[in-house]
Amino acid sequence: MQTSIQGKVARIGLPDLEAVARLGAAIAPHLAIGDAVLLRGDLGAGKTTLARSILTALGHQGETPSPTFTLLQSYDLKVPVAHLDLYRLKRPEEIEELGLDDALGIGAALIEWPEQAEDYLPKDALNVALSAEPRQADLSGGGRWLDLIPVIVREAA
Repeated sequence: MQTSIQGKVARIGLPDLEAVARLGAAIAPHLAIGDAVLLRGDLGAGKTTLARSILTALGHQGETPSPTFTLLQSYDLKVPVAHLDLYRLKRPEEIEELGLDDALGIGAALIEWPEQAEDYLPKDALNVALSAEPRQADLSGGGRWLDLIPVIVREAA
């Protein structure tokens, strides 16, 4: 797997599902209460696949439905996780009705399509920008993620 770090962005090649699983497994143990992971990318870029990999690495077993229609799925894991898909939000402020603040108060959140409610999301989140051609992930973030991103890249390699 190819990796590189330039400035505050780390790029990880994701040539297959095993590479996505390794990235999810590298992110998972670093999640703490109050953390948000913003999963960006076009349709088919792998946002839900990466979210499933993170949940599996945290101990989730069984089905992991996409929250495209329910908007939110909750998982009671080592760190409770809310998995949100904001694609269908009509207004950014609808995220407040989904209970994001409550979810972050007790656990972490994996958020697909964060650009739908950008102003309502934590500024120090881990950003994972996925692309399909070439299949890769760009990691960036503020706060403690600045120090953790190089660790995640090493662990995912």
